This record gives sequence, C-alpha cells and structure tokens, in this order.
Amino acid sequence: MCDTVKHFELDYVAPGLSALPDPGVGEQPSSGKKWYRKAAHRIFVNRSLHLENIKFYGFDMDYTLAEYKSPQYERLGFNLVKERLTSLGYPQEILEFEYDPSFPVRGLWFDSHYGNLLKVDAYGNILVCVHGFEFLKHSQVYELYPNKFLQLDESRVYVLNTLFNLPETYLLACLIDFFTNSPQYTREKTGVKGGELFMSFKSIFQDVRGAVDWVHIQGDLKDRTIKDLELYVKKDERLPMFLTHIRESGAKVFLLTNSDYNFTDKIMTHLFDFPHGARPEEPHRDWKTYFDTIVVDARKPLFFGEGTILRQVNTKTGALKVGTHMGPLSKEQVYSGGSCDVFTDLIGAKGKDVLYVGDHIFGDILKSKKIRGWRTFLIVPELVRELHVWTDKCQLFAELQSLDVMLGDMYKNLDSSTKEKPDISKIRSAIRDVTHKMDLAYGMMGSLFRSGSRQTFFSSQVVRYADLYAASYINLIYYPFSYMFRAPAMLMPHESTVAHEQRFVMELEPPRVSRQRTSSREDNIPSKILERAHSLIPHVRPETPQCVTHNHDEDYSDEESDEKSTCANNNSTE
Repeated sequence: MCDTVKHFELDYVAPGLSALPDPGVGEQPSSGKKWYRKAAHRIFVNRSLHLENIKFYGFDMDYTLAEYKSPQYERLGFNLVKERLTSLGYPQEILEFEYDPSFPVRGLWFDSHYGNLLKVDAYGNILVCVHGFEFLKHSQVYELYPNKFLQLDESRVYVLNTLFNLPETYLLACLIDFFTNSPQYTREKTGVKGGELFMSFKSIFQDVRGAVDWVHIQGDLKDRTIKDLELYVKKDERLPMFLTHIRESGAKVFLLTNSDYNFTDKIMTHLFDFPHGARPEEPHRDWKTYFDTIVVDARKPLFFGEGTILRQVNTKTGALKVGTHMGPLSKEQVYSGGSCDVFTDLIGAKGKDVLYVGDHIFGDILKSKKIRGWRTFLIVPELVRELHVWTDKCQLFAELQSLDVMLGDMYKNLDSSTKEKPDISKIRSAIRDVTHKMDLAYGMMGSLFRSGSRQTFFSSQVVRYADLYAASYINLIYYPFSYMFRAPAMLMPHESTVAHEQRFVMELEPPRVSRQRTSSREDNIPSKILERAHSLIPHVRPETPQCVTHNHDEDYSDEESDEKSTCANNNSTE
C-alpha cells in the first residue's frame, strides 16, 4: 500500500470478537489495548454518534440484512424487464442484450428530455454524459447543456439512486443506443422517428419505469428469487449473534421493510437458516424471535410522512386483520403499514434514540433523517470495490499528487508583474490521462463517489444525510455498543493546504486591516468603566464562557446538554 494513501483507524475491539472467524484485526500498538481495524470492517463517520445513546436499532431488509448477490440478482431483474417490454410491443431484438455490471453505477441522473445518463456533482454540474453507449465529448455536452449544468427538475430528471435501479440504468442505455443507431429509426434531438411513428426518450423512460414496477410488484422477480435463494441471497451466520448482542446491550431491535409479509418471511427464514441459534450451543429459533418489533409494507418514504393505516398481520395466512391496530406492539407479532409518528409513540422512542440502518439514500436515510431526526447508517455495498481500487491503484493517486506539485512549481516565484506564461499543456494533459485511468479502474462510469477530484451527487447526499456508512451492517459487530464514533474534521482548503508548522504572521500592509477578535480588555486601549449604579445597561459586555458552551458534535445525551446549560447559567450569574 502506498504511504500517500495509507490510513488506519485506531479502534477498540468489541468484546467477544476474538471468537469470530477472521476478526479483521491488524497491527497491535505497544499498549496492547487498541487495535487497527481493516478497512473492509470499518464504519465511516460523517457526524459524531455515541452508540451508548442509541436505544433502538432499526433495520431495512432488502440490500441491508438481505444482501442480494451481484451481478446475479441484477441480471435476473434486467432479463425480466426485457421480457416485459417485448410483451408490450418492443422489438424482440432487445432480448439479445446481456447485463454488463461494469457499466452502471448508482446515483446517475437520467435526463428524459435528451435521453442521456448524467453523472453530476452536488450542484448539478455535469461530470460525465452518456447517450446510449456513446460517451459525449465536451463540445457535444455544451451544445445540449449550457455551462454543463442541469437543474434537478423532477419532471425531467430521474435519479437512479438505489441498487434496484442498476438493471434499469443499463437497460435505458441499451434501449437508447438501440433506437438511436438502428437503421429502422431516424435520430431526433428528443427521440427517434420510424416511419410515421415518433418515440420520445421520455416515453421510452416511462415504459421502462412501468416495466420495472410491474416486475417488482406483479411480475416474477420475487417468485424467481424465492425459488433459488442460494443463488441470489447472501447470508451471514453471524446475524443471529449480532442481533442478540444488540439486545443484550439493553437496546431494542426492529425490522422496518417495504416488502410484504410473505416475501419477508421467506427471505428472513433463509437468512436465519442455521442449525444453531445466536450461539453454537443454542438451538435454532424462528427469525421473528430476534426482533422486538416487525413492520412490513411500510411504504417508505411515505411512512416518515402521513403514513398508512397500521394493521396486524396474520402470520399463518399473511392476511391483514381488519381495523387499525392501536397498540401495544407485541414481540413475535408482525404489523403492516403505519407511520413514523404512531410507530415511535408505540415503542416509546425519541428521534435521536433511533439508529436506522438502510441502503436507500432517499427512502431510508434522507427522509428518516430530515423529517424524523433518526440517526442514520447507510449501507453501501460498493464500498468493497471502492476501497479496493483506492488502495490497489494508489500509484495513480500518488502520480496525480506529484503532478499537482509539478503544476505548482511551474508558477513558483511568479507574481502579477510576470509577463511570460509558463507552458502547462503537458502537465494538464498528464493530469487528464491519470484521472481517466483512475476513473476507469472503478468501471466505465467511474467511482460512485467521485470523478477525478470532484465529488458526485451521490457522495454529497451520503455526507449530508448519513451519519455513518459502511459496506455492510455486520461491520457493527467490530465495535462495542459503548463506542463513540467521532467525525473527522471537515477542513476548508485554507485549512487543509496550510500546515500547522507554517508560522503565519499577520502583515499589515496597506490597505489591509487587522481583523482581530480578541477581547478589547486584552488591548492597551483605555476604556471608560461604567459604574453599575449609574448604568441602565444590564450587561456592558459579554462574559467569556468558562466551560464548554459550543455544540461541536451533534451527538449529546439529554444529561450532557443539561449539564452544559447549568454550567452556562452558573457562569452568567457569577
């Protein structure tokens, strides 16, 4: 591994972890009390979170507890949607397309007006533009999108954010490429024309969307999945032990999924299909016994808003019982629908008491965070590949850093009086080539999180809404339930590029003015002191706090917040 990208997190090992296969511990410092976790086992932190304050752990099922195998599962969905489209009248030739996992990546925008897949940054600036299988050049992108920018307009743009969207992403590219280049059709700016028939790219997108929904709701996807669970669903024998560890820590566990009960029961039965229970010496138990509360048909993100009627499920037939369930929520019972308001009231949870673990940046993470204040843990299975490239291709990152240094050296000792212009064309070309190699190391569309030095739209959503993120929920098993996840400092360029060793001297060159923020009492400027008896002003000046009053982290318990308030109040009365 290159020194330029080598980084470890100094963490404690969770109790009892030594008995686990491949615990993923690395070097042991001289103290013997701390361990370095492997990158694949780590949980990454956007906002500090103290697990000690979490009283409820919630889990999604699809692509969270149940990780669907790639590319087998995407290929199944891709083929079923193709078959559905041909049954609707699409050409039989499209059945020849085969799923290519190296092409699609999550987080792309589909522009239904021009039929383009777009990789954009946090603000809608276009990083990559693909029409079918054709990667458009800069000049072509500028023709379609002035300033290489597109606003997120839901009437035009569809964000392909989920892992379920990967087959759909590739099929859209296949269909656009087919109709655009087929001799039977003439390419137009917003669609294709064949004789008297005009097919807009928007109509193609709507057909694909409808076919995808049909396959998931009415089609054979669930039946085909259940018929061959070993082929499509990955299971981890540590799951029963992991959920038991959570409950033994004093917290409660709930399952909250959009899937219906019958499908959920089949998947969860498979995930817990081991001859033993939570420990090798314990007998096998039904999967429902590992959860305090189970909710299916949640219809997230609607669940986090107005929600639906909460009903109890007959676990023998899968039918819903008549009437609204008013509570309480019993163990080993299953409930359907409901809303976050009703749910949290019935389980006695507050917003920050809950850590919800899911894979859907919008349905699971954004809405639960933004509307209800739940703490959020995003599952990003692609991190396995991302971290592999980040470490395996470290020579490319090192090369890019050296090129940056060379570029800086070209301007060394030059200022505004310089007339000659340094030739940086070769360095710029080299930077483009290295960046391109870096992107292709991840796949045709590049990294999920970045394009060169620019972070993607998906990346910005992860930073904004996910408190924690990791490749798998099971990474929690490598941390004690008293663990304090501490967010790294988010440095601005003036902080990340200026070393602390550099002594910065404030040179007051005209017309620059010093903007000191030290107290006026520390200056040698005489000030008129007002006697309290002659002043009508309650406080002449603010008092410098003598204890912590600034909220540096989002994660504070109520007790800690109360202590801070008391300290501040005492300070103000002294």
